[in-house]
Amino acid sequence: MRSLFGLSLTSTALLAVGVSAAPVVISAPSLAQVPTQTPDQVPTQTPEQVPTQTPEQAPAPAVVNFPDVQADYWALPFIQGLAARNIIAGFPDGTFRPEQAVTRAEFAAMIQKAFSQSLVRQLPPGGFKDVPAGFWAASAIQEAYESGFMAGYPNNLFLPNQQIPKVQAIAAIANGLNLTPTDSAENILASNFTDAGQIPTYAINQVAAATQANLVVNYPDIKTLSPDRALTRAEAAAHLYQALVRLGQVPAIPTNVAAANYIVGGPGSTQQATTDILSLAESSNNFTTLLSLVRTAGLEEALKQPGPYTLFAPTDQAFAALPPETLQRLQQPENKEKLLSILRYHVVPNQVTPNEIASGELQTLEERTVNVKVDPASNQVVVNDATVQASVQASNGVVYAVDRVLVPPNVSLDPEQEVETARRGRNYVAVGGNIGFGGNTALGSGNFAVTSKFSVFNNFSIRPGAIIGDDTIFLVPITYDFAFRGVNNPVGGGSFPVSPYIGAGVSIGTGDNSDVSFLLTGGLDYPLSRQFTVNAAVNAAFVDGADVGLLLGIGYNF
Repeated sequence: MRSLFGLSLTSTALLAVGVSAAPVVISAPSLAQVPTQTPDQVPTQTPEQVPTQTPEQAPAPAVVNFPDVQADYWALPFIQGLAARNIIAGFPDGTFRPEQAVTRAEFAAMIQKAFSQSLVRQLPPGGFKDVPAGFWAASAIQEAYESGFMAGYPNNLFLPNQQIPKVQAIAAIANGLNLTPTDSAENILASNFTDAGQIPTYAINQVAAATQANLVVNYPDIKTLSPDRALTRAEAAAHLYQALVRLGQVPAIPTNVAAANYIVGGPGSTQQATTDILSLAESSNNFTTLLSLVRTAGLEEALKQPGPYTLFAPTDQAFAALPPETLQRLQQPENKEKLLSILRYHVVPNQVTPNEIASGELQTLEERTVNVKVDPASNQVVVNDATVQASVQASNGVVYAVDRVLVPPNVSLDPEQEVETARRGRNYVAVGGNIGFGGNTALGSGNFAVTSKFSVFNNFSIRPGAIIGDDTIFLVPITYDFAFRGVNNPVGGGSFPVSPYIGAGVSIGTGDNSDVSFLLTGGLDYPLSRQFTVNAAVNAAFVDGADVGLLLGIGYNF
């Protein structure tokens, strides 16, 4: 499992959980792209029909409970989540009106508050003909257009008071977040929606990409998109919330909450994810550093294994918080074992879904635990000191995007502490054999040997041992341990790390040679694995002459 790394590692992938969102330029829809509209499709509005204060203009309520959104309402978590962040608000009378249709102007205002995206184009001078300078949503419409989310209609029209169809809202979010499908758009739509044939041609790629990103929410039937139906305020809240989950700005809806059952392809739905952890990571712009380290460690194929696994995947921002030289050291061949330890520490060798995750310890592939804390009030999850930003279901496990790199307790990323940490971690007790080269004690002949290493301070260690035979001799040297260095492999490519040492001390003879004598020693430590170290040393004890032996052993690290 460890060789596999379970890695499914990962996770470390994560996934599509926190994809970055650089908008793309969208051309204004052509007549072929936009359904033909008749006057009765665009209801005329009198000033009395348009509230003097729109929901997006109203100040955020002190509480996020609305009298017309009951505790069992399907979209309650989405509405409360956005209201708490002042992205949506109620009407002056305190209601939310979740079933009320959303106009294009209102949706533009929601987009303005939900996202802070780079501008990709400029609105032509004079703007849209039907959006006067004093219109309440003029600035929101301009920003939604210039950031790539929304486009105008032919003849330089925006139709701000027209109700926005659900498919158009989904396509707008996908455009603004620069989402593209990684598989056949037609296959994605056909496998998720019974009414996929009703999706307009212009929106096929965008809806497929949004579906893969878990942005689409369908109530009451998760398989029915109803693309041409007017978007309701509740549906707008659901889709915008999922987009913020995608960006890692809000926590994912736990699967034990009813609302999660309506997220298409989400961990709470009854559908099975078809994309593995590696593919999810590759489709995201937020895990490039993690993927680079996974490739350095040779774990790409492991990410495609069936698992299931739970991956706590650090985002690019999490890795950016580390010193640049730290990432460079982790990718050097001599530090591969450390890199593997860190990556394994992010992977749990079973699937822990959002509705199953709870406070406590989780055993990782590194054979060390991570501490999970769940705030029952906010459903916020913290792993060690890293906050979970979002979760995504893959075919071989679940990925949680986290905002910090998890580091095993026996590994240090601080260059000033790495030597000390490595030194402490390579204490061992070893057994082996001694090859003698002549002398009067057991050291000068072939015998069973026991040795050990105990770090004292800085680069110094004490290495007591014994060569057991007819005239058993005890060795008590103090050694100076050089830093680990890479040595070219004589039988293949690459290198392996060794730590040379030299030292002196005393030898204590028994039997006929029960003398205390001067001892010289020198050797090498080679870390075979995290648990075992191979040791080779030449020892010379000056009893009645010089007794010399070559000791070879394998030690258990502690």
